[in-house]
Amino acid sequence: MILSRRAAAVAAIGLLAAAPVAAARVRPGQPAPAYTLTAFDKTKIGSEQLRGQVVVLNFWATWCGPCRQELPALDLYNRRHAQEGLRIFAVATEDSVAESALKPLAGALSFPLVHRIEGRGLGPLGGVPTNIVIDRHGVIRWAEPGAFDAATLDRVIGPLLAEP
Repeated sequence: MILSRRAAAVAAIGLLAAAPVAAARVRPGQPAPAYTLTAFDKTKIGSEQLRGQVVVLNFWATWCGPCRQELPALDLYNRRHAQEGLRIFAVATEDSVAESALKPLAGALSFPLVHRIEGRGLGPLGGVPTNIVIDRHGVIRWAEPGAFDAATLDRVIGPLLAEP
């Protein structure tokens, strides 16, 4: 099928318009963009405050079954490794549940629930859960959709915690 010049031009403009969105996505090996997290308790935490620590940004939703299974695994891993410089943040990705309904969960977890993140390219990568792992030097080391399990946490985060 041969496209008219006008149709081809419209298609090219569409591709060019979409390119910055794709380019804005974070990828392993690149420096993490500056970001600010706003926790449910209204505390703001900037990326500059987290330098020197291994950071996990976990994007989740209350309706997501794998997310609900992953949160206890993240909590247990955090309780075991927080003293080694691990910081986990669970970023709620939908507004269907009032923050007040999540207060019991926020109180039970050993890491903060976040209701907003500001930072270019940071968010779910094709679905939830999505995990983005940033090393002590501010470099993205993992950025993939899918739930962490204990073995993957050890494989991905364990070596980063061992780095100086």
